[in-house]
This record gives sequence, structure tokens and C-alpha cells, in this order.
Amino acid sequence: MSEAIYTVTNPATGEVEETFPTATDDEVMAALERAYAARERWRKVPLEEKIAIIERVAAEYDSRQEELARIIGDEMGKPYGDATGEVWLSGDIHAYNAKHAPEVLADEELDLGERDGRAYMRKEPVGVIVGVMPWNYPYYQVARFAAPNLLLGNVILLKHAPQCPRSAKVIEEIYHAAGVPKDVYQNLYATNEQIAMLIDDPRVQGVSLTGSERAGSAVGERAGRNLKKAVLELGGSDPFVVLPDADIDKAVEDGILGRFENSGQACNAAKRFILIGDETYDKFVPKFAEAVAGLKMGDPHDESTNIGPLVTEAAAKGIQAQIDDAVDAGAEVVVGGKRPDGPGAYVTPTVLAGVTPQMRAWSEEIFGPVAVMYKAADEDEAVRIANDTLFGLGASVHSADVDAALRVADRLESGMVSINEAPGSSSELPFGGVKRSGFGRELGTYGFDEFCNKRMIRIAG
Repeated sequence: MSEAIYTVTNPATGEVEETFPTATDDEVMAALERAYAARERWRKVPLEEKIAIIERVAAEYDSRQEELARIIGDEMGKPYGDATGEVWLSGDIHAYNAKHAPEVLADEELDLGERDGRAYMRKEPVGVIVGVMPWNYPYYQVARFAAPNLLLGNVILLKHAPQCPRSAKVIEEIYHAAGVPKDVYQNLYATNEQIAMLIDDPRVQGVSLTGSERAGSAVGERAGRNLKKAVLELGGSDPFVVLPDADIDKAVEDGILGRFENSGQACNAAKRFILIGDETYDKFVPKFAEAVAGLKMGDPHDESTNIGPLVTEAAAKGIQAQIDDAVDAGAEVVVGGKRPDGPGAYVTPTVLAGVTPQMRAWSEEIFGPVAVMYKAADEDEAVRIANDTLFGLGASVHSADVDAALRVADRLESGMVSINEAPGSSSELPFGGVKRSGFGRELGTYGFDEFCNKRMIRIAG
């Protein structure tokens, strides 16, 4: 066995709780051989049987909510309320996909005009696909990738984040217990080099990655070199734009939820708060800062905790370095700004103001509990600030005038936009970005489209 890199290190205590052995190259290739051999058998399983299996997966998530929530609380520090919510959403994603699979996967008749015969499009599986998943939403990220692809008939090799070996194992157990054949969904404690080896192999037909820009660039390059389809969901530095006529109290409430859910460790979190006009800024910032100061930081298993530890000590140090860079260059700390004393990878919820383009915090993604305030003179400046980033995942706009909010939203460079609500995710809404936030869509019914062969069938009259 090779050296273990899959380790449960409790970020609340810094203690190593468990390690899992990394797969050998031979084990990875044997898993691929089994997956490749299983692809035709799984493809031939009737859709109604696949639907029943995925419905059982949904039921497993619902019945094991407490157990599953505790696992990710220990692995990556997710607060209890966020953890139980993620488990519920993961079950709901499976239920949604199972419900809509018959209509989505039905043949689509094509209009032949005056020509004789008929033609239609059919969605068919492509075969073996690889998933590379992140630590911040251990169940949800796998659910939105795996549920539609298993229903479609694809076979999955799944590499989870090294911080999440327990949840990776239990996800595999849930699929197998529900009836997914063991060779159709396989969890691999694989290395990055082994994932590259899989992408190079002609038996693999595609790869989906959710993670960092660096990881996305590496996987995208490898996939392109091998002419493989890739779906990449990467970072975000999402703007939260508040117009002068917005309900400030409601905007503050939405902003707190949109920024600090999962302790701020979400790709599509509201990260840059762009407030149009002096009056809007002067009303919003004090109320928002007061709400941030009231957030409870502590034990992720305590139901009253709002902010848990970050995933690792290195992550906490990185966030603090971004805060310090801004402060050293003249930014104002409205609240927070310093890490608390004591053990654990904690970062105090922080609000920064007076950030300038010379600071890292201006356009970098801050993947933790830090909100950055920007003042814009008008809509044009707000849009310029919002788009002044390499990312383009999500955005939100807040105004009493929906038409005005839509006018601003139409100018934003993003894959998603919410009007008068906190950014978030749900089973029925497509998820994905533009620019360096990646490409491809998951959730809704769009997840069925990424790794399917849309075969045209023409029957002569």
C-alpha cells in the first residue's frame, strides 16, 4: 500500500482522527477495468429500475441525516445546521432527478417538414466518467454529478477530496445499499497523478471537476489533450449589488445568509457587496456589521453555532493573510479582522471596507467568513466593479424595482443571478459559471446533458 494522503483531521481540534490508504496504480486500473466491463450491463438496466434505485438513495439520505451530518462536521468543520441542510439537499437532488428522468430521457421527435419518414434524438450514456469532488460540500457535490449520470446509464469512478475520506466511503455505501452495482459506482482514494492516468485512458469518456482554478486548469488541459469532455465548476467572487431603493433590512438578512453559510466556504457565496450611493452604503454597512458581530463561532456540532472552523489550518492562515494584506494597504476592518486565540482553524467573521484595486481582496476569491464592502456612485460603476474579476459564477441584485434589478443583472458577467434573495442552490435550478469559474451546467435537468451522446436516429418513409 502506498502512503495515506486521505486523512480525517478534525479542524476544530487539529487532531488526526483517521487515515485511509491511498490506492495503488494497479488498484486504480483494476477499478477502471471493472467499470468498463460494467458499462453495457448498466446501460441495459431499464430506466424504471434505475429510478427505483435512485429513489432509495434519496431515502437513505433522509433517514441518516444526523449520522451523515456529524461525519462532515468532523471532517471539514461544517456547522450542524448547514450540515443537516446539505444532507437534506443531497437526498432532494436524487429525488428530483429520479422524478424527472422519464421526461428528460424520452426521445425527442424532430420536425422533418415535408420529408417522408421520421427522426428523433435520443440521450444515451457515453460510458465511464470520472468525478473529482471538493471538500466544502462533500455530499451535495457528488449528488449533483452522480444522480443524473447514473440514471442516464453512465458508470462512475469518483475521487473525493483528501479531507473527506469518511463521507466518500459512506456515499459509496449508500449507492451500493440502494442497488447501484459495485462496479458502476466506485470510490477511489486516488492521487492527482492517478486521475491524470485515468483521463489519458481511452476507456474513460469524460471528467467532471469541482474545485480550484489550479485543479481546473490541470484537468481541463489533460481532458483537452485527450479530446475528452470536461465539466469544470471552479471558483467565484460573486457580487451582491444593492440599489438605493432596496429594503436594507432584507438585503442585510440575505447578505448574511449568502456570505456566511458554510462558514463562507462556498464557490457561489456573496463575497463582494457593492452598495450604490452614499446613503445606501451608510445604512447597509453598520447593520451588516452588527449582524456579523452577532454570529456565534464555535463547535460545529453545537446547533447554535453559525461559524465553524475552516477546513484546515492552512486555509485559515491563507484567509488571514488576505485580510492582513488589505489592512496593511489601508483597508478598514469594520468588524473582526483577527483570528481568535485557542485551538482550531477558526477565522473571526470579518467585514472589510475601503478596499482598493491594489489589494488582493479587491477581486480575489476569499474562501472564508470575510465580506468586502464597495461603494459605487451609480449603476455603471457598480457593474464595472462587479465585472472586475476573472470569475463569473453567480451574482445577486437587490432593489424594490424588479425591472431595475433586472437591468443591472443583464449587464453582469455571471452564469447565475438572483434577484432579491440570497444566492444559493436548489435541485431544480441549473448551476454553473462563465470566465474562470468554469463551464458546463449541473442541477435542474441540465445535468443529464453534459455526459450523454445525443444520438440522431433517422427512419426513412
